Amino acid sequence: MNARERYIETLTFGQPDKIPFIPGGPRKSTLARWRKEGLDEGMDFYEALCKELGIDAPFSHPRSELGISFKMIPQFPEMVLEHREGHYVVQDWMGTIVEISDRYDVSYLRYAKDFVTRKYIKFPVENWKDWEEMKKRYDPECPARFPDDFKERCERLKSRDYPISLTISGPFWQLRDWCGLERLCIMMIEEPDFVQEMAQFWGDFVAKMLDKVLEEICPDQVLINEDMAYKAHSMISPAMTYKYLMPVYQKWVPRLREKGCPVIEMDSDGYIGELIPIWLEAGFNCCSPVEVAAHNDIVEYRRLYGKKMAFCGGIDKRCIAKGGKALEKELVRVVPPLLKEGGFIPSCDHGVPPDISWQNFIEYSRLLAKLTGWL
Repeated sequence: MNARERYIETLTFGQPDKIPFIPGGPRKSTLARWRKEGLDEGMDFYEALCKELGIDAPFSHPRSELGISFKMIPQFPEMVLEHREGHYVVQDWMGTIVEISDRYDVSYLRYAKDFVTRKYIKFPVENWKDWEEMKKRYDPECPARFPDDFKERCERLKSRDYPISLTISGPFWQLRDWCGLERLCIMMIEEPDFVQEMAQFWGDFVAKMLDKVLEEICPDQVLINEDMAYKAHSMISPAMTYKYLMPVYQKWVPRLREKGCPVIEMDSDGYIGELIPIWLEAGFNCCSPVEVAAHNDIVEYRRLYGKKMAFCGGIDKRCIAKGGKALEKELVRVVPPLLKEGGFIPSCDHGVPPDISWQNFIEYSRLLAKLTGWL
């Protein structure tokens, strides 16, 4: 099997020859540690890892190669507004005013290069006037949303042997970026019409973009980012999820299903136990990263939902950091029971943090390779 076939077979409960080898990806600070601990400078960590393990495992994480932008156009200018007592106050590309440590620059807010604590000061949408201006930045007909060679890319990718992905901000994620979490939650109670207007707008904008994409090609995975849960509960109630988010999902998922997208995945950190039933009803068939520290029991989720929901992630990053018996126990707890039915790509349950040493990551990956058929 090639990487694309293996990925689809695994997450649709088929019969893959092996399970895709996706141990997890390090952030910048993690890589810096690994370089000091023996990872060669300039060498890709995944290439070095496979060489260390003696396996020939193709990179199997879905790739974003379509070149499509769902982001605002134009973006706000990124700038430092103030430098004070070891911190920058900056405006990011979304128009948010944020305070961060001066160990970082504003580019860390554009890409998830590392784990950066931030203090939000001001968001771009505070009232209806702001909202009317923000809408102008989301024109689905803007030529800059698609690369000039989009049709050629799609034609070339039709013969791909690896999975491709389309990543989209979910309605909760997007409205939070516009308004801020606290303000958005208050609006859901005090200004429901405003929230529904924004959610409907985002749903329609993405739907129009999807229609353009699906005319040319169907991705193997569409990943919806929501990150809508804390350690013990979701950030909004299931009732509010139904009210504000479900109508948006119901615009997107049927379009993808109709065109044959095999994996429609929900990405949310935190405790997702009260959200999985809603995602299933909306038509999602996979979720990630299933963080263990947030009281997610992936083995219990499989018992509850069977083959209706596939999972990616689920390996406790804290056990990887500990290594040894704790690591072995965690892998044995999770991997064999879920692989018995399929629909599971085991991986670190979030970005790989810098408390995981290079040697422990190798140890973890070696055990993972054995359990998934690569060794």
